[in-house]
Amino acid sequence: MTAFLKLTRPLHLLLAALTYTLGASVPAYLGKPFQPLIFSFGLAGVLLAQLSMSLLGEVFRPQNEPLVEDETPKQKETLRNNALYISIAALSSSAFIAFVLYINKALSLPTFYFLLLSLLLALAYAIPPFRFLNRGFGEFTLAAHIGYVIPSIGFLLQAKENHRLLAAIIIPLTALALAYFLIVNFTSFPSDQKYQRVTLLSRLTWERAVPLHHSLIVFAYVIFAVMLLLGFTILWTAFLTLPFAVLQILLLRNISTGGKPNWALLTSTALAVFGLTTYFLTLTFWLH
Repeated sequence: MTAFLKLTRPLHLLLAALTYTLGASVPAYLGKPFQPLIFSFGLAGVLLAQLSMSLLGEVFRPQNEPLVEDETPKQKETLRNNALYISIAALSSSAFIAFVLYINKALSLPTFYFLLLSLLLALAYAIPPFRFLNRGFGEFTLAAHIGYVIPSIGFLLQAKENHRLLAAIIIPLTALALAYFLIVNFTSFPSDQKYQRVTLLSRLTWERAVPLHHSLIVFAYVIFAVMLLLGFTILWTAFLTLPFAVLQILLLRNISTGGKPNWALLTSTALAVFGLTTYFLTLTFWLH
């Protein structure tokens, strides 16, 4: 059970729930009535989509790569089969939820497009011949799904139409999400080399990945700053995580110049920057 739980990537599910809640909180701030039932259906749907994305990534993992440590061939086959069955059930359930929303006139055309995009990203991320996970684009796909598509679904299910405030939030959040997944690449670099996995880091090399990471962090906070100047003062809480972002840059810079790595601290800091920024913004919108 513990081995299978690891395959579901519970942290990804938690981040997806957080970004969805953020997206759903913005329409209430804009004066739209909050619809708890629609919120619950949408949350279930995006979590099922994210779950299938994670499990399908394991189902189609190359045979030479273990799913969990010290597994037997029988255990690997059982885990792979269970992951396949559950991912199919999750996708079917997500489609059923979308149908229920449609027949209850809660599914606008823009929402349908984003739900379809969520499905396409989940399949392209995991399933050959695309399998972005093994082509160096998996991190982009994950960041786009969790940081951009999922909060858009949460917003559109409540508001039915787009708003520029949503873009002001999810574009920098997607950049922070990509920076986090790139940090995860650094920590898994030895095993990625061992199994010849193509990640964003291996495609870029360390020399290019480090400046990209720093640029993503700077870009995100510059966008937040510009939005403040344009009148979206409610986004000021995003800057509560700026000290963590600076620490994240300094930690990676220290490692890139030959310093002793502290991977646990670096990963936790990167997660805090993305997760806490999302949380603070969500809390701000709910309280206003």
